[in-house]
Amino acid sequence: MEKAKVFFTNFRTKAFGDGLPTKLKKMIKKAGIGDIDMDGRFAAIKLHFGELGNISYLRPNYSKAVADVVKELGGKPFLTDCNTLYPGSRKNALEHLECAWENGFTPLTVGCPILIGDGLKGTDDVEVPVVGGEYIKKAKIGRAVMDADVFISLTHFKGHELTGFGGAIKNIGMGCGSRAGKADQHSDSKASVNEELCRACKTCLKECANDALHFNEEIEKAYIDQNKCVGCGRCLGACNFDAISFGFNAAVKSLNCRMAEYTKAVLDGRPHFHISLIVDVSPNCDCHGENDVPILPNIGMFASFDPLALDQACVDACLKAKPLPGSQLAENMAKGDFVNHHDHFSNSTPESEWQTCLEHSEKIGLGTREYELIEV
Repeated sequence: MEKAKVFFTNFRTKAFGDGLPTKLKKMIKKAGIGDIDMDGRFAAIKLHFGELGNISYLRPNYSKAVADVVKELGGKPFLTDCNTLYPGSRKNALEHLECAWENGFTPLTVGCPILIGDGLKGTDDVEVPVVGGEYIKKAKIGRAVMDADVFISLTHFKGHELTGFGGAIKNIGMGCGSRAGKADQHSDSKASVNEELCRACKTCLKECANDALHFNEEIEKAYIDQNKCVGCGRCLGACNFDAISFGFNAAVKSLNCRMAEYTKAVLDGRPHFHISLIVDVSPNCDCHGENDVPILPNIGMFASFDPLALDQACVDACLKAKPLPGSQLAENMAKGDFVNHHDHFSNSTPESEWQTCLEHSEKIGLGTREYELIEV
C-alpha cells in the first residue's frame, strides 16, 4: 500500500490576518475534501460535544468551519455523536443535546443541525457487518450515522486513561457505537441490575428478546438471569434510572481491536474524510466531567482521507513534543521511581496502551501507518 497523504498546519496566526477557523477551512480544502461529491448529500460530522464540566473539547468554531465548507460544496451537514454507555450528561438524546447547547453547540453557532446518532435512548442503531472482523462480526452503529451519505470525523486529539490517546479511530469506532455498541466494545461481561437504583417500573422487561430479564415480585426489583443474557445491551436504553449497567472490564488490547473494527464498519462503502486537532492535550478523555492541564503543547491541525495514517501522524508529532511543566506527565516523570517508556502517553498513564489499536487497524485494512506529511 502506498503512503497516505496527511496534511498539517500549525496554530500560528498573524495579527489582523486569518483566524484559526479560516485556516482550518483552507487546510481541509488543500487536503482534498472538495474531491468528495457533496452535492445534495447528507454529511455526518462526528465530534465530541464534551461532558459538562469539561472545557478542553474542541470549540464550536472549528465544527462551524467544517460545516461551512461542506455547505460550500453543496452538501447537507449535521453534527452528530452517539449516547454514552456510562451515566452522565450525555446518556440520552435530551440530556445530550442540552449538554451540547450548554457547551456552545447550537444550530446558530455551528451553522447546521445537531442530531444524536442513536436516538432518544441510545437504542436506534443498525447492525453493520465488519468485513474481516476478528472480534466483532456485526457492529451496532447509530442509525443517523449510517444513514449519512458522507462521513467526516472532527477529532480532539488528547490523552486517554485506557487507550493511551483518543484520536480519529476512537472518535469514530467508540463514538459511533450505540449504547449497546459501546457495551460491545467495552465489556466482556453481561448486564446487571443495581437494586438500589431499580424503581420497579418493569419497562426493561419488554426489551429483552432472550428471556433474561425478570422481576422479583417479593422484593419488587428487576434481575437478570446470567445464563440467558447474551450481553446485547438492548436493556440499557430502556432504564431511565441507570439501574442497568455493564462493567468496563474488557482488556485494553481487546478494546483497541474492537474499536478499530467498529471504525471499519462505519467507514466501509462510502466517502469519508478525517480531521484531528492537537490542542489542549488533556491526559484524559473529554468524557470526564473535568479536565486536567495539558500534558503537551498545542501542535496543530491535521487532515487525511486515511484515519489510521492520521492517528499515526498525530501520535508521532506528540511523541516529538516536550512535556509541559506542571502536567500529569511532567509530575510522573519527576518521581523517584519513574520508569521511562519513551512514550508520552504511556508515561502519563502507564496502565494505558495504544499500539495494538493501530496495529490491528492496519491488519484489517482500515488504512496504512505509512504517510507523507504535507505542511500547508
